[in-house]
Amino acid sequence: MSNRPQTNINDSDYSEILFQAINQIKTARTIIAKQVNSSANSVYWNLGKLLFEKQLEEGYGSGVVKQLSIDLKNEFPDMGLSPRNLWNMKRFYERYYQSDTKLLRSVAVLPWRHNLLLLEKVQSLSAVEFYANEVVTKGWSRDLLLNAIKMESYSRSENQSNSNNFNNTLPELNAEYANEVFKSSYNLGFLGITEPIKELELENRLITKIRAFVLELGKGFSFIGNQYRLEYNNKEYFVDMLFFHRGLQSLVAIELKIGSFKAEYVGKMNLYLSLLDKLEKGKNENQSIGIILCADKDHLDVEIALQDINKPIGVAEYQLLLPKEELQTLILNEINATEAENDEE
Repeated sequence: MSNRPQTNINDSDYSEILFQAINQIKTARTIIAKQVNSSANSVYWNLGKLLFEKQLEEGYGSGVVKQLSIDLKNEFPDMGLSPRNLWNMKRFYERYYQSDTKLLRSVAVLPWRHNLLLLEKVQSLSAVEFYANEVVTKGWSRDLLLNAIKMESYSRSENQSNSNNFNNTLPELNAEYANEVFKSSYNLGFLGITEPIKELELENRLITKIRAFVLELGKGFSFIGNQYRLEYNNKEYFVDMLFFHRGLQSLVAIELKIGSFKAEYVGKMNLYLSLLDKLEKGKNENQSIGIILCADKDHLDVEIALQDINKPIGVAEYQLLLPKEELQTLILNEINATEAENDEE
């Protein structure tokens, strides 16, 4: 017997109330976090500007900054005002003070340690803007941001063509929106996979970390279920993962494949989308969209497989993690950097 108190509404209505309440709390927390980060970065920006305008440089200015650090830490012991951090504030100001407003807004809401990572690892300002926007829209931790930088996600996003037929199968506005929503590549590094696994295990790991996966997909996705059962003509079919996208007003079927893309995957997805449109699509909803998520794809193979298909289907790659040796080196470097930073506090 359920321990939930008796109510005058059914389980479905209650689930909707609970879902909306959770979303309200998450939204509020995100807004508060952005405000906190923006306020902190504003202070760091102004301190960096002060050092810049006083023309203090590492070397002859080190004594001044060291003494400034001691005096400021006595006044504000919880603000992380080490000499190293003060120099980082100057670097932060120097890098962005001539940048456009859009980029400044992007970095202003990031946690400070995310900004330090971008200062250290990313040279291109357009790449900085890309990663900053990814952090904000997907809630990336510093580790996920580092992983994305190491896998050169920005370069991949610039160089990869959209492998889909949305322009041919969706109304113009829907196609344009779908091309913004769905990417050519997804980073599943949060799964921590370093050894080969089966497709079902990959799916199960995604299910256990569904919130992280939804964040990686982007805004607007709601998870409906995995191995979603469809029955037609006395036969059963199972969609690996089923979502609904609020902006597109479409069901989104995702099929997971461990290996490289094969043309036969398109035919199977086409069947699933036909069944979803026939059995599950709401009266006022748009046609269902399919995404085949595989370890590797050849753009020409995808193009030929999709050319005569009338259902909207996209093919995307995923990256699981860095090679094991590179990952170990990365972890050691980060530990050493953190220890050095702590020594200076």
